[in-house]
Amino acid sequence: MNRTTISGRAVLSVAALLIAFAAASAVQAAAPPAKPGAPPANAAAPVPKILVIDRNVILRASKVGQDIVRQVNGYTQSAEAEFKAEGNALQNEARALQQQVAILAPDVKARKIRDFQAKQAGFQRKVEARQGLIQGGVFKARQQVEAALGPILQGIMQERGANLLLDRTAVVLGTVNVDITAVAVQRLDQRMPSIKVQLVALPAGLQAQMMQQQAQRR
Repeated sequence: MNRTTISGRAVLSVAALLIAFAAASAVQAAAPPAKPGAPPANAAAPVPKILVIDRNVILRASKVGQDIVRQVNGYTQSAEAEFKAEGNALQNEARALQQQVAILAPDVKARKIRDFQAKQAGFQRKVEARQGLIQGGVFKARQQVEAALGPILQGIMQERGANLLLDRTAVVLGTVNVDITAVAVQRLDQRMPSIKVQLVALPAGLQAQMMQQQAQRR
């Protein structure tokens, strides 16, 4: 029987996971798509005027992004405290069972292992359910940040006469400073300095995707 590694500290990885989850997708709003319609046959293609943002920096440096991280850390610490005793008890039970299995009758050993594995699985489900609620809260908060940030980015583009907005990760080389991240952070701070991260379930499709990713990491 494999010794259990589940404990209250298993929840400690949630904050890092959620920060990465949020940072990877926190800012997807950009300029509105062009209206469909074929240009005149003799019309020249518009000269691109490009601006750049750093999506990760926007979340990390903005007040609302820092507020999300603070709340996630709070939820994570609460979950750790809540599950710590049960996780430690499972570890102690696993150690005791490992010492007993060598002297137990086969049928008794099989039953005890089966019962312990059921407890272990139940505990893991509780931890993952709480993780899912925290992730759902981050996802919902992220959508609200996107809704606030989209018009900000559009406004900056209009002010500067830009027609293309790129993420810094897509830029290989450049000779001019067209990064508007600092301006976007400043305006986002004014419009949305904080947000309430609520514990809600992830959308079904995203939840299945996250569960698949977790299973692959095991």
